[in-house]
Amino acid sequence: MQEFPINWWAVLVAAIVKMAIGAAWYSPLLFGPRWMALASCSEADMKARLPRLLAFDFIASLIMAFVLVHAVHYAGAQTLATGAAVGFFNWLGFIATVTFGLTVYEKRPWALFGIANGFQLVSLLVMGAILAVWT
Repeated sequence: MQEFPINWWAVLVAAIVKMAIGAAWYSPLLFGPRWMALASCSEADMKARLPRLLAFDFIASLIMAFVLVHAVHYAGAQTLATGAAVGFFNWLGFIATVTFGLTVYEKRPWALFGIANGFQLVSLLVMGAILAVWT
């Protein structure tokens, strides 16, 4: 694998921005109440599990940003638009396809697919843009 210098600040910021998008996306102002109903998750359950879930989400976001910075580098993306394009194709190829299959096989509600995939799409678009211009 080709080695290249990684801007760890960009990776960290991309991960933090993904979490901020998630906080807004799943807030009571946007999709939080609908998601909780579709996922059969109570507010009390979320509050009890939230600190641990946020820790896991932060680690996962760092891993996602680390892998995405490689895709951005190998694609030669250096602008907001090309970075977002790399994010889009990673979402399409790796997230949308897998969650589409899970939705079909597990008979999950399509609205749940839309909420979760909308978040992942927006996150990867923004993360790809950040990593392209800042690395």
